[in-house]
Amino acid sequence: MKPILGPGRTGCRGFGRPVPGDEAIVRNVTVVVATRDRAGTLVRTLDRLRRLPDRADLIVVDNASTDGTPELIRREFPDARVLPLPRNHGAAGRNLGVAAAATPYVAFADDDSWWEPGALTAAARLFDGYPRLGLIAARTLVGPDDRLDPMSAFMAGAPLGRADDLPGPSVLGFLACAAVVRREAFLRCGGFDPVVFFMGEEGRLAYDLAAAGWGLAYCAEVTAHHDPPPCADPAAKRLLAARNAALTAWMRRPVRVAAAQTRALLRARPDPPTLAQFAVRVPRALARRRAPDPAVEAGHALLAQACRGGGRRGAASGGWSR
Repeated sequence: MKPILGPGRTGCRGFGRPVPGDEAIVRNVTVVVATRDRAGTLVRTLDRLRRLPDRADLIVVDNASTDGTPELIRREFPDARVLPLPRNHGAAGRNLGVAAAATPYVAFADDDSWWEPGALTAAARLFDGYPRLGLIAARTLVGPDDRLDPMSAFMAGAPLGRADDLPGPSVLGFLACAAVVRREAFLRCGGFDPVVFFMGEEGRLAYDLAAAGWGLAYCAEVTAHHDPPPCADPAAKRLLAARNAALTAWMRRPVRVAAAQTRALLRARPDPPTLAQFAVRVPRALARRRAPDPAVEAGHALLAQACRGGGRRGAASGGWSR
């Protein structure tokens, strides 16, 4: 099945002037955008997405914003579907967007990320051509100067090799705001997990997709842009990443790995609130625990070896924690 294209629509309110060559809509891809209290940034992202020559249906998952985001989107982007959530679901809010999509493929974006022209069409063609492909990790360009994300460079180096039935190097992690999924695979594997809430949410999903036999591949021909705001508290971000890596490990990894991740968190001397949140979430993680998958663990061992050889720190966790 080739990407299904239809006549484009131009002149929609809030989208600015029509773009020359704006001729087609990709009808087998939906873009799910997650947001919370960042209406200004979101408007810029949606405008970019709606200006794509290969536009797709849009679903905006609003995680209980208090800045009037749902009303703004309904007013300025009337052909985008808004899912206003009564409480903040974190990364798992995207699951509701995927469930609401009526297309076989779903591309994710955050309110500070968007897709390059042609990326959605390329992704659909890759999924059509590679039936085992469950997830595409896109080439990601960061900031106004379009720097290649270090994780994209790491994945392009193919530390896990490349399977004959996949279009690019195999991976065991991805950046959520720069990924495209096969909807069936995503839903069967449970989507994003509510235990970690946010940051590093990719790890458990990547593990389960691979364990179920789906292929995850880095595809340089599918490009996303990411322009995150400056981090206000890098230390808190590192603690959150360490907490979530430990929680993910308790859900899927061998006990020795989970214990090591927990020790790493404790060595980082988390503040009392972070430690309390971890303690509350550990029983939930253990309730979702499954036996480690030998093939996936072999992949993680290769990633750990690549990291020790100078690769990206944190890559072995499978979440490409940032």
